[in-house]
Amino acid sequence: MSGKRLQREKQTIAKMLTLYERQNPSASAGPGHYQRLYEYAAKRLERCAFGEEKPACMHCPIHCYQPAKREEMKQVMRWAGPRMLFHHPILTMLHLIDDRRPVPPLPEKFQRKK
Repeated sequence: MSGKRLQREKQTIAKMLTLYERQNPSASAGPGHYQRLYEYAAKRLERCAFGEEKPACMHCPIHCYQPAKREEMKQVMRWAGPRMLFHHPILTMLHLIDDRRPVPPLPEKFQRKK
C-alpha cells in the first residue's frame, strides 16, 4: 500500500507522460509504449527503499531504473517539466516542494558493511 506522497508522485509521472505523448511531435514510440513506461515507473515507486520519505529521483543515491528507461524518463521530464506549470500548476508546485526535501540516510539494507 503506497502513501499519499507516492500516489501524488505517480499522478505527476502520469500527467508528464500524457503531456509528452500528446504534444511532443517526436513521441511516436509505438502504441502502448508510454503506458508501459508508466507502469514501470509506478512499480519502481512502490518498491522504493525510502518509502514515503523518498527524495526526488535526481537526488536519490539509489538508482532503481534501468539505464535505458532512466534516460527516457529524463528526456520526458526535461520536456514536460516546464510545461507542467501551465497545465498542472498545483502538482508542479508540490513536486518542486518535494524536490527541496533533504535526502534521508540510506536504509540499513543498502549501507555498506564494514
